[in-house]
Amino acid sequence: MVGVIATVAYRLVIILNGYSQFWLEVAWYIGTIGFIWYFGHRYVVENRRDKLIEKLKLIEKTEAGQPFNSEDKTALLYILKSLDTSLAKWNYIAIFFFSFLAIAYALYADLILLIK
Repeated sequence: MVGVIATVAYRLVIILNGYSQFWLEVAWYIGTIGFIWYFGHRYVVENRRDKLIEKLKLIEKTEAGQPFNSEDKTALLYILKSLDTSLAKWNYIAIFFFSFLAIAYALYADLILLIK
């Protein structure tokens, strides 16, 4: 949810640019802090998965067809469940959608200015 809020805030910057410097800066700060928080969290999650894969040599074991021990199975279950419950794909959809709206608004606003 933080990623979506940050995305919306950044896209609002385009709209607020012509209206209020104060609200533009508020949106920019919310977006920037939100992205720092979101991507910091994503880094921790991805790093945890990567370390498990490396530590337990899960790729090598899988490629060699070696059996998994109890610790390997627990790690794989954690990795698969975290991928399955991840909301990252919804963040990507929101980023795409709000980016599309922002570019559509920006083009519309630029065309209006060009016509005047």
